[in-house]
Amino acid sequence: MRLLLAEDDEALVAGLKPALEQAGYAVDLATDGVLAQLCADAIDYDLVLLDLGLPRRSGVEVLQHWRSSSRSMPVVVLTARDTWQEKVAVLTAGADDYVCKPFHTEELLARLAAVLKRSTSARLAPGPLSVAGLSLDEHEQSVTLGNGERVGLSQIEFRLLRCFMLHPGRVLSQQRLNEHLYDHATEHESNVIEAHLTRLRRKIGRDWIQTRRGQGYVFDPPAEP
Repeated sequence: MRLLLAEDDEALVAGLKPALEQAGYAVDLATDGVLAQLCADAIDYDLVLLDLGLPRRSGVEVLQHWRSSSRSMPVVVLTARDTWQEKVAVLTAGADDYVCKPFHTEELLARLAAVLKRSTSARLAPGPLSVAGLSLDEHEQSVTLGNGERVGLSQIEFRLLRCFMLHPGRVLSQQRLNEHLYDHATEHESNVIEAHLTRLRRKIGRDWIQTRRGQGYVFDPPAEP
């Protein structure tokens, strides 16, 4: 999942960005409101983590711009102000959730995962991400198969499987997968997705992810024997 972190506090970014990456997010950084607005206007982010106190343009203004422009990606707001009026203001502006500073990173990660899950079109049950017998452990970055076996995943395999499980039955193009798996700073070959998919299929079973020629890939539970 690709996330935009819009935050100008260098000390906070230094600790939070690695934690987000360790949790399986590809993270782009914007340190002011104008840059944040431009980034999310141009890129279809899975999630935005938006500080309200950004320089050049406030987080509320940026959020209002996105929503008035029909940008519907989920946005979690970071704020140092925790009055009920502030909370009402950010939710009215279109935020999906808010986290007050200072915060515990584990709580923030849990809120991000919950918002991300709610934002998908699939009807997914509360709790750990589970689809047709596969259960994804976002903390351990592993998957439990239908027979109870737990399989460890690389960071890219974890991102890939989470993306597929959040969009079961939807065809995802190679370009879309690349855009959602890598941040601006990461260089990768255009055909690297296929290599990661091959390894992922070996771990969960080759029938879970189908290739649609000329279209992309679709995550679909294998038929019952």
